[in-house]
Amino acid sequence: MPTDRSRPTAWALILVVTVTTSVVFELLGLPSAVLFGALLGGMAHALTSTTVLRVPPFAFRVGQALIGVTIGSLVSLSALTGMGTELLPILVVTVGTVVISLLAGRVLAVREDVSHVTGAFAMIAGGASGVVAIARELGADDRVVTVVQYLRVLVVLMAMPIVTAVVFHPEHGLGRFDPGGASFGTDLVYVAVALAGGLLVANVVPVTTAALLGPLAVAAALSSTGWLGTPAVPLVLQWTAYVLIGVQVGLRFTRASLASIARMLPLVLVIIVSMVALTAAMGATLAWLTPVDGLTAYLATTPGGLFAVLATAADSGSDVTYVMAVQLFRLLVILMFTPLLAARLRARRG
Repeated sequence: MPTDRSRPTAWALILVVTVTTSVVFELLGLPSAVLFGALLGGMAHALTSTTVLRVPPFAFRVGQALIGVTIGSLVSLSALTGMGTELLPILVVTVGTVVISLLAGRVLAVREDVSHVTGAFAMIAGGASGVVAIARELGADDRVVTVVQYLRVLVVLMAMPIVTAVVFHPEHGLGRFDPGGASFGTDLVYVAVALAGGLLVANVVPVTTAALLGPLAVAAALSSTGWLGTPAVPLVLQWTAYVLIGVQVGLRFTRASLASIARMLPLVLVIIVSMVALTAAMGATLAWLTPVDGLTAYLATTPGGLFAVLATAADSGSDVTYVMAVQLFRLLVILMFTPLLAARLRARRG
């Protein structure tokens, strides 16, 4: 039975579980190990105690902003503009992938315990960390969205090496993905400017997800200008963002919600496998519509695991810049249109 627990003891339990599980998940090579460790840390308290805890709203907002800066730091203006004459086929494939995601979400929403908004954002293919960070603001159940989003990423990461080896038979060891990076001091300046400017924009722009999109836009602008070289968000700050987001979601779990998510997992797995297969067909379509080779097109349209995808592209000699551009294009399109999509889904449900 859940018992009362003092707040210091509760936060200590959350910290211990978060650190321990994050280290284990990192050693196992699981995606977003710290976010899932923090999720389990929050759940460890929420499921065993009646003491109510919440991450302070400002801290959660900072977590969202750091996620936005992390995504924005990946944006390369030269890569996106390099799509050039192939922009129309890429747009067609991107729209096709989004439609597949929404149809998958609609199938999941057949369940009475999953709303249309939750189904859509649980299945949307792109920017898992960003979608999780803003899911609740969009009216979705962030517990379902978190579990399903990262289950999809895990399935993608497991399937990708098999598909790559069996279908394309590429050579290996041809290159290595290097995300670049500036000095630690420059990285900190970059994060500080993007955070301050982005949160200022968020306070002015009346958009639900502005706490993520504002810093993302400022970070992307700074990255594109090259003013600070090729900065990145220091790993410790990325971990901080994942902890703030993960703990907040974990603290909202109840035994009933956990049981509900467990019951839907068989259906979720079937939907995810079908979705991965259909997005692979989008890759084949991209290869048919453009001069790009089949492996590059497949990796460019894979719905999840961006850094693993880029590492695979580099190792096999595929066009890493092209893969990065298409993946980022889809991610940005999805995040920019999430407020509008959520409003429309809520209106239809109403």
